Amino acid sequence: MILPLERDSDPGFPADDDYLKVEQWLDNHPDFVQDYFSRKATRTLIDGWLYEHSGSVESPVAIGGSLLGYDMSSTGSNSKASSGANTPVRKISTQEFEKRGQILKPMVFTVDGVPSFLGSATSLPDNSPPKPRRRRSELKVLDERELMYELLLDICNDLDMTSLYHKILQNVSLLLGADRCSLFLVEGEKNTSDFCLCSKLFDVSIRSTVQDSTRLSQEIRVPWGTGIVGHVAMTGEVLNIPDAYEDPRFNKEIDRMTGYKTDTILSMPVKDFNGHVIGVAQAINKTGRKHKPFNEHDERVFKSYLAFCGIGINNAQMYERSVLENRRNQVLLDLAWLIFEEQSNVARLIHKIMLHTQSLLRCQRCQVLLVDETSQGKFSQIFDFQVGDIENDDSYRHEGIKQLCNQESRFPLNIGITGHVAATGETLNLPDAYLDTRFNSDVDRDGFRTKSILCMPVKNTQGVVIGVVQLVNKLDGTAFNKNDENFFEAFAVFCGMGINNTHMYEKAVRAMARQRVALEILSYHSSATFEEVQRLKKMNVPLVHQYSLTDYHFSDFNLDDDDTLKATVRMFLDLRLIEKFRISYDVFLKWLLTVKKNYRSVAYHNWRHAFNVTQTMFTMILHGRLNNVLNDLESLALLVGCLSHDLDHRGTNNQFQIKTMSPLAQLYSTSTMERHHFDHCLMIINTKGNEIFANLNEDDYKTLVSMLEEAILATDLALYFKNRCEFFHVVDRDALNWSDERQRSLLRGMMMTACDLSAITKPWKIQQKVAELIASEFFEQGDLEKKELKEKPIDMMDRDKESLIPVMQISFIDSICLPIYQAFAKFNDGFKPLLDGCLSNRQQWQQLAENGTSENKDAEDSENNTDGQIISS
Repeated sequence: MILPLERDSDPGFPADDDYLKVEQWLDNHPDFVQDYFSRKATRTLIDGWLYEHSGSVESPVAIGGSLLGYDMSSTGSNSKASSGANTPVRKISTQEFEKRGQILKPMVFTVDGVPSFLGSATSLPDNSPPKPRRRRSELKVLDERELMYELLLDICNDLDMTSLYHKILQNVSLLLGADRCSLFLVEGEKNTSDFCLCSKLFDVSIRSTVQDSTRLSQEIRVPWGTGIVGHVAMTGEVLNIPDAYEDPRFNKEIDRMTGYKTDTILSMPVKDFNGHVIGVAQAINKTGRKHKPFNEHDERVFKSYLAFCGIGINNAQMYERSVLENRRNQVLLDLAWLIFEEQSNVARLIHKIMLHTQSLLRCQRCQVLLVDETSQGKFSQIFDFQVGDIENDDSYRHEGIKQLCNQESRFPLNIGITGHVAATGETLNLPDAYLDTRFNSDVDRDGFRTKSILCMPVKNTQGVVIGVVQLVNKLDGTAFNKNDENFFEAFAVFCGMGINNTHMYEKAVRAMARQRVALEILSYHSSATFEEVQRLKKMNVPLVHQYSLTDYHFSDFNLDDDDTLKATVRMFLDLRLIEKFRISYDVFLKWLLTVKKNYRSVAYHNWRHAFNVTQTMFTMILHGRLNNVLNDLESLALLVGCLSHDLDHRGTNNQFQIKTMSPLAQLYSTSTMERHHFDHCLMIINTKGNEIFANLNEDDYKTLVSMLEEAILATDLALYFKNRCEFFHVVDRDALNWSDERQRSLLRGMMMTACDLSAITKPWKIQQKVAELIASEFFEQGDLEKKELKEKPIDMMDRDKESLIPVMQISFIDSICLPIYQAFAKFNDGFKPLLDGCLSNRQQWQQLAENGTSENKDAEDSENNTDGQIISS
């Protein structure tokens, strides 16, 4: 372990002697270190360790996959994984290839478009032509040492398993003068029924070719410890048998099958460099004199040669495993490419999975069952694929897959086994299904018989079982083995990710479909009807002066809803926006009615408020002569923005949405309500029959939508505080430049804020009524905070603090309203009425605040006097 060198500077660190003792103790107790590390190490510590060791090829991770030099796979600790369990462990880096003088192959694409890092699986490391073998006549003239050397050279670079085995056996025949030789290699796992010796090449003579030996040789499996070969493998002893028929371990059936008479046998174990038995080589019948046994010299030569052969066989096996691993990686890469290419439909994805599974594991049937998320122990979908479907894949894919989810499986499922796997998450490998009590034999119908089953769970990234894959009957008649399990386990991981991702995609598609349906329903019920449009269309639209629409003191209290609609139409007509942008009059009326309909019946942030804000904008454009500054597109964006800036307002502010974690707060992280208003505005404009921007070209449409978003978001006071200093600075320096797009943007944003707050500039009686409406809405939010959030609201929303309204209004005017109206009045006299109205109302609120303070003082004095009289009495 490496501890920081700065430990002496830390007063809390142990002294040097203690440190050395601790370190020595930890060195002597690696199991404790490993257990402590696995329980306590943070992700930062692990990442730092990996970073420190990333440059060293000899680091434990790079070589053995262990951590801190200890084998993590052999721990007996029950410690749970730490929070850093998902830290990516570096398997290898490009620097390590450079240090070894290796060159990474570029990614290539196969003919079917699948990416691959792998070249030909059969290519050998050395592409130079193999050295030709010497003739037997040339070998016979060599002495024993030269012959041994030549025969070792013959096999040292041969990594093809069959060719190597054949060379070894032919060379043994030459060395020992044997008539026939055989090689058996260990297969299967120890202490299992599959553990045996399997003949790779049998009865090879010095004259036979590789092709002859491969074609004529039949695979013979010898159980471990059985017969001569099994005895040699189990004991590691050499058996030199002068008369095979006199040895009870000899199997005479072999001679009857082959027609060959075995007289003498020399059987010897083949070991790897660790001394483990990996096979048995057997020489039969000395050539020349009949029944001549093998002697001690033959045993010594045989043993010496097989020592090198064991190393050669081990190297060839490792090479073959690496080739197979590369091919397996290619298969998994193909599968990953396939799975993540098809994520729109579960049925099509599973069809591809089953097609690949069947072709790889070569079984009669492949079945996939998806677990029903809403119920336990049930499968929502069942898929069945049989070997014949590969030949008819086109018709199956185009016809069968369409009904795959709905049709009854062609092969009834043994629910007992699949149900157990789904419930426990365990893999079941049944060599004989009929010996397992969970298997239901009734499923075997129409001449089909279930023999072996490999059933495995399919899990998502959280480890939850989302399905089961079941393979039935290998085509070669053998049972599913450990290789099948290991291969299919990696296969199932990719399948789980693919199925899970496809499920998520389908859920998203369904959610979007539900949203579209909901929007269609809402748009239908919240859109103006044809009758409403025709009714408004028939109404006479009064002139501007009849409604006093250009007066900053305008009030809507004496207008009904129809008047507000007609007044809005008049503002658009007077600015000639309908004419200039070729907006259909019927479309405009429907849009206007729909906007009004989409305001909720809250106390203040309703249609009336939007209408008043729009009237103030209209007045500012005309009185401030801004129609000479703003272009028509900007005017349209500002008026539409004013009418839409509080669409679907719920009577609660942004903070309330965040505190209650409402869906709106989850959807919009900043300017929550304002972004909702903008989205709602676009939804209405894009609804059929409300397309007031339909005749704009693409560039104007994009510009208008951008300015519209900017205008509505500007009503968020948080953005007002962010931008107002820049605006005030430009005004104070008299540096207004309307050709500067940034300044035009600032102007539009400040105009939106000035119009949104314009109720504070109205005549006192109007201001009082509006203040009551605002207070009513705020108090309702405060009541909700007390009830739902169980917290005390701020003073302006606390019904118990109603007496403080005048003081709070003064603070609101001083901090928010006055600065912006002062800035507007400073650069344009046409906006001075807004400032005057704001100052006048401040005086009124100031007087109320002072009167309220005086009344509160008199009340307190009276209460104190009464208390004094009670106490004195």
